[in-house]
Amino acid sequence: MKILFSPPDITQAEIDEVVDTLKSGWITTGPKTKLFEKEITKYCGAAGAVCLNSATAAMELALKFFDIGPGDEVITSAYTYTASASVILHCGATPVLVDIKPGEFNIDSKKIEEAITKKTKAIIPVDIAGMPVDFDEIFEVIERKKSLFSPKKGTYQEKLGRILVLSDAAHSIGAEYKGKKTGSIADFTSFSFHAVKNLTTAEGGALTWKENKSFDNEEIYKEIMLLALHGQNKDALSKMKAGAWEYDIVMPGYKCNMTDINASIGLAQLKRYDSEIVKRRKEIVKLYNEKLIKNNKFILPNLKDKDKESSYHLYLLRIKNMNRQKVNEIIEKMAEKGIATNVHYKPLPLLTAYKNLGFKVEDYPIAKETYENEISLPLHNLLTNEEIEYVLNNLLEVVGEY
Repeated sequence: MKILFSPPDITQAEIDEVVDTLKSGWITTGPKTKLFEKEITKYCGAAGAVCLNSATAAMELALKFFDIGPGDEVITSAYTYTASASVILHCGATPVLVDIKPGEFNIDSKKIEEAITKKTKAIIPVDIAGMPVDFDEIFEVIERKKSLFSPKKGTYQEKLGRILVLSDAAHSIGAEYKGKKTGSIADFTSFSFHAVKNLTTAEGGALTWKENKSFDNEEIYKEIMLLALHGQNKDALSKMKAGAWEYDIVMPGYKCNMTDINASIGLAQLKRYDSEIVKRRKEIVKLYNEKLIKNNKFILPNLKDKDKESSYHLYLLRIKNMNRQKVNEIIEKMAEKGIATNVHYKPLPLLTAYKNLGFKVEDYPIAKETYENEISLPLHNLLTNEEIEYVLNNLLEVVGEY
């Protein structure tokens, strides 16, 4: 067998929606992107959404929207992909990395509290593998440290009146925390619709925000769109109306809008999301758990508890009494049997870019320990039960050799 790690789940529904877009004559940001934004807003229970070309762009625009830049600090996890921290650097701010909770993959709220200073303007918690962070703990920490917060005058920082919680929910669309879907819990939330994600638009992302009486939702939408489209006060859809060519550039903005081609894939995926996509992922996780829980060599991922349920995006397995070298050998042996596995994630302080900034992995012992023995198993809708059995049997055989 040849088992891929995470191919996209594209059906005739997505193909038909894309063909409809191509025939419509409108392929860039237009009616389908606007419809997708409305559907994302409704699905998440958010106050609003802007669809963009990546989750990275969504986070960066949110930081820009809150005037976060040089002299400011933004806290995020040491155990994440580079995007969570690189956007902080793009804005000229300073990333502050903190460790994860023992026995988990998500950021430790106690470490956040220790890291907050007068310069802290935002926290970017990351829902690793689609499991939401402990949002209540994070908001409680922010409240306790509120006296340290010093906003820039006349900005959204001042309107918010405290440290911003910008959720990196790249993995977690559809996940729930205490009965609420991600996208409606943090102040702002960034989703990824990249090809390997549960819900894909090939490339793409969205920025959502929750209801806040200090903010005007229409004003937020307009300002984010200005940032996303060169600072132009009219998008292409508005300019196409007869005689409505006139526009202005009100700020030197960016170019990170979503196209209708991408949005059309997303619209079809969202219709299938809970009933097909996530449902099948839950079934696969159940099959993995049923077999692996009988073996004391593994630490199974926690994808559901009394307060939280993940989006079942990744199956992050840990192998007891193993180091990175041995697990890498297991990954190679699985590959020889046609099974693609992966690792999520190499802690940021192990990467050259962050080493050069002075970060040392020894300062993040839980992240280091977690990374040492992690292996991600294939988890996607194209997996058959027979293939799952093949993955499990070969994993148990290979690990048994150690």
